Amino acid sequence: MESEDHISPDRRKGRGAASNRTNRFERYEKTPFDDGWGREDDLPVLRTHVQDEQPRRIITRNSSPDIRFDQSINPYRGCEHGCIYCFARPSHAYLGLSPGLDFETQLIARPDAPRLLRRELSHKRYVPKVIAIGTNTDAYQPIEKERRVMRGILEVLDQFRHPVGIVTKGTLIERDLDILGPMGQAGLTRVGISVTTLNADLSRRMEPRVPPPARRLRMIERLSAAGCPVRVMVSPIVPGLTDHEIEAILRAARDAGAVAASAIPLRLPREVSSLFQDWLVEHYPNRAARVMARVRDMHGGKDYDPAWGRRMTGTGIFAKLIRQRMDRAARALGFAKELPPLRLDLFLMPPKVGGQLSLF
Repeated sequence: MESEDHISPDRRKGRGAASNRTNRFERYEKTPFDDGWGREDDLPVLRTHVQDEQPRRIITRNSSPDIRFDQSINPYRGCEHGCIYCFARPSHAYLGLSPGLDFETQLIARPDAPRLLRRELSHKRYVPKVIAIGTNTDAYQPIEKERRVMRGILEVLDQFRHPVGIVTKGTLIERDLDILGPMGQAGLTRVGISVTTLNADLSRRMEPRVPPPARRLRMIERLSAAGCPVRVMVSPIVPGLTDHEIEAILRAARDAGAVAASAIPLRLPREVSSLFQDWLVEHYPNRAARVMARVRDMHGGKDYDPAWGRRMTGTGIFAKLIRQRMDRAARALGFAKELPPLRLDLFLMPPKVGGQLSLF
C-alpha cells in the first residue's frame, strides 16, 4: 500500500524525492488505511500545480554572516527542478506543505514581483545594495517560461541600473541575454551556474528536471560570450559520489568561459537528511553508508551542523582536503580569486510617467 513515506515510482517519475511526509509543524499525520476491498485505487501521476501569492514586499533582507549579500528576491517558492539535495526544501513546511514531493509539485509564483520591486526601489530612503536571486529556489525553473516573473524583475533592475547576482541551473536564462549581456558589460550583474557533476546519468537521478551537465556548460559559454561574467559553482560536492570530479568540472567550466569558481559541501538541514538518505538507498545502495559516513565526518559526526562559520564549509580532514583541491585547481586553471564588486554608483531613478525630466 502506498504511503507518505513511499510514493510509487510510477506516480513520481521525473521527480527527485520518493516521499511526501507531513511537515514538521503539523499536529497530525495522514496514514493509509485498508478499507477491506482488497485493492488500491489507481492514483494519478503527480503533476505540477502553481498558485499565485501576493506579498506586501518582494525584497528580503538577510543578516547571516555566512552569505555575501544583504538583499534577495525569490520570484517563486518551491522548485520543479527537484534536486534531492536542495537545502531550501525545509522552507516549504512554512506553507503547510511537505519538503518532499510537495516542494517539487506544489509551487508558488509571485506575479506582482516586478511592480513591488519598482515601488521599493523608488522609495526615497532606498539605498542600493546588490540583490541576489536564486538563493532559495531557481528563478529559471520551467514555470518561468510561461510566468515570466524573473523577466519582469530583470527589466525593472535594468531600468534602475541596479546590480544583481543570479544563481541558476536553468537554460531559460539564455532568453534574457539581451538584458544580462549589457548589464554584465556595465558591471551590474554576474551569474553563478551550478555544475554538480559531468555524469549525465547521475545528474538525471539527482537533479531530475535540470538541464544535463553538457547543456549547462553551453550556458556558461553563451553568457560569457554575451559579456556576462560567470562563476562555476561546484555545489554541492557529495563526498563519495561527486567529489572525484572537482578538477574535471573546473576545467570544463574554464574552457567554456567561466572566470571564477566556488564550492560548498553537501548540506542536509532538517528534512533534507532523510529525503537524501532515502534517495541514496534507492539509487546507490552500495554507496549509501560510505557517502553518509563522509558527510558526518564533515559535520562533526552529525548529518548537518548548522553553526555559522561551519555550515557552508564543513570541518575535519575531508572538508579540508576538498578546500585544498578546489584552491589548487582554481589557481592552476587561472580562475580569479575575487571578482570586482558589482557597481552601485550607476543606480538611477528612472523618470515617472508624466513626471518632470532632468535638464541635464
